[in-house]
Amino acid sequence: MNGIRYVRPGNGFLPNFPLFKKIDVNGETEHPLYTFIKDNCPPTRDDFVDQTKLFYTPMKNRDIRWNFEKILVDHTGMPVMRYDPSVQPSDIAKDIDYLVSQS
Repeated sequence: MNGIRYVRPGNGFLPNFPLFKKIDVNGETEHPLYTFIKDNCPPTRDDFVDQTKLFYTPMKNRDIRWNFEKILVDHTGMPVMRYDPSVQPSDIAKDIDYLVSQS
């Protein structure tokens, strides 16, 4: 909460929506939700940044690479696709439209 209030966006910002606690998405303590997602979708890339800058182990090819990675989930809760952080949300629209037409 302090990071939101004082750093980004800062200026005393207090959200008017619920926040969840921070969880691990990779490594030995990763949350089961992310294990499920990563088991059901291929990775978005094969390379890692400099591994001395990563703070978890073990490192696996299916790891989430950056916090702007996107995950598309269908109406049943099944992860369908992962998108690299470089993919713009507007580029996912056709995949969303397709899923909506299937439900």
